[in-house]
Amino acid sequence: MDFFIKEQIAILKMDDGKANALGHHMIEELMRALEKTEAEAKALLVLGRKGIFSGGFDLKEIEKGTKESTDLVNKGAHLFYRMFDYPKPIVTGCTGHAMAAGAFLLLASDFRIGVSGPFRIGLNETAIGMAPLPVFGKELAENRLSRRHLSAAVIQSQLFSPEESMEAGFLDQVVDPEELFAVAYEKTRELGSLPGGAFARMKRDLRRASLKEIKASLK
Repeated sequence: MDFFIKEQIAILKMDDGKANALGHHMIEELMRALEKTEAEAKALLVLGRKGIFSGGFDLKEIEKGTKESTDLVNKGAHLFYRMFDYPKPIVTGCTGHAMAAGAFLLLASDFRIGVSGPFRIGLNETAIGMAPLPVFGKELAENRLSRRHLSAAVIQSQLFSPEESMEAGFLDQVVDPEELFAVAYEKTRELGSLPGGAFARMKRDLRRASLKEIKASLK
């Protein structure tokens, strides 16, 4: 993980050298970045490593047993709630594949920019037998995904190309890989220049019902 602040824009680069799996350490680092951004910056840009944004929850932890799996998913639930409720703009630079919890990182962000290429983005929980979705997953999907693609994305585990992901609702824009940082940084600056109080109020008001459901489910 690499975190720094440039011109009041916080930048977090996720890179574990592998699939950027969301394990305990990765989630804790993301939470710390959110705390520092809220205190010291105007907006946050989250990036993955070349070819992959995040492959989802750490399967090594999930496979340890019910308690370990539940503990990790609950920890992730707090992260996704924090992001979805976050008072400052979060822009995501999706550098490649984004699966399961990796796709939820996109859904919890305010603006999502992906890169063109042979990448897949989506929710594969049905395909791997992880049903039902946790409350945070259901609410994020219903809130951010296109109604026309919701059943295919959630029930049928359909995976989308970056271009298809714009129509489905996982991404807002797709650019060439070499353009990603410049475009994403400029978008983060643009959103960070909006009046902070108005941004936070508008965001929370629009998401009020989903936030209430997610918060009630947190353990």
